[in-house]
Amino acid sequence: MPMIEYNDFYNDGFGFVCKHCEREMKEKEASSTHRHARFMREGEAENKQTTLSNSALAKWLDKAQTTLICPNCGITEKID
Repeated sequence: MPMIEYNDFYNDGFGFVCKHCEREMKEKEASSTHRHARFMREGEAENKQTTLSNSALAKWLDKAQTTLICPNCGITEKID
């Protein structure tokens, strides 16, 4: 089954991801000087405010699930 392409989002099998924010996160990660993987640096959820490892994961803007919004940059796109 072919994957449907959208302008600002793509489905990675886990959910829709904002292409723009993911690109920025990868650029920051590439320029990072950390020697160990993220899970080795952060450990388990040590604080009460847990965060997603991918902040570019989109959410549905409406109950009918027709529009996606990126919680990081606020970009929206109508999904058919």
